[in-house]
Amino acid sequence: MTSFDWITQAACLREQGHAFALVSVLRVQAPASARAGDKALVLADGTIHGWIGGGCAQPAVLRTVRQALADGRARSVRITPAAQGSERDLGDVLEFGMACHSGGALELFVDPVLADPLLVVIGNTPVARSLVSLAPQLGLRVAWAGVGLQQHEAEGVQCVASDDPEVLRREVGDGAFVVVATQGQRDLQGLRAALALRAGGVWFVASARKAAVLRESLIAAGADAAAVQSIVAPAGTPISARTPPEIALSVLAAVVAARRAGLPHGVGGDVAAPQEAGAAGAPVSEPGDGVDRAPASCCAQRAAPVEAAVPEAGSCCSHSASPVAASERPAPAAATSHSCCGH
Repeated sequence: MTSFDWITQAACLREQGHAFALVSVLRVQAPASARAGDKALVLADGTIHGWIGGGCAQPAVLRTVRQALADGRARSVRITPAAQGSERDLGDVLEFGMACHSGGALELFVDPVLADPLLVVIGNTPVARSLVSLAPQLGLRVAWAGVGLQQHEAEGVQCVASDDPEVLRREVGDGAFVVVATQGQRDLQGLRAALALRAGGVWFVASARKAAVLRESLIAAGADAAAVQSIVAPAGTPISARTPPEIALSVLAAVVAARRAGLPHGVGGDVAAPQEAGAAGAPVSEPGDGVDRAPASCCAQRAAPVEAAVPEAGSCCSHSASPVAASERPAPAAATSHSCCGH
């Protein structure tokens, strides 16, 4: 790798969603094979792109890189002739012993570059589209899943034209943040897919009452009760959101809070449990179900009658609320009312 090839390699790793550390040689005490200014990209699995010296220094560098990727903090490292395995924390620098025959010394700076967290948006609805549009501006990679999506539905976004749990898990993997914005279209299927992803947090754009009905259905069907109860609904931070973009903003504020509350999304980067971060407790507007309905709701969506639906009641916005379809609730189900504002 030439002097500036690391720039191209770093861009490639970022695009692929890999976390790595940029390791730069600051000072060299001869004899040593590295020179001041040498750089390498180091991954947690030990892969090294570039040159920062011979094999004697690599164990200490790799150990430091893994620590930096785990907590997101940069570190200065000094590797000096000493008993192999010795280590001293000198405050602003970690000093490692290196029992190499050369007798040289290195000082390096380890700067972690963490992978952007992945947000999986499930649903082919107006709120889902707003989430997909806004999330990249917040430093989130986005995968969008939903029946009927086209391969290149949104620029720079991975699109999966399915909400099948196995397909989605194969395409996007585990550990992402997940927002289910199905709005009455295959709600249970979307929640099942979200649970299959072993997510760092799951948010469901729905009222508390609707979410309670669907939670019961999931548990009755054999889903893990603890995972089901961790689903955050109503989703988002309360900002009196009404339109799809406003609802998306509210939900993404909760996602950002969860991201910042947890460890970095690098190596071993788990996030805080949803009930601790991002579940503000106050309701966020629940949009309609994303299909032609009458009359219009206060959330800029329209409500359509659903066969054998739960009886409706007026919403806190003085508009009709979205019912839950019979196929999406357990039987028998108590009559409930659903508001676009979560009441």
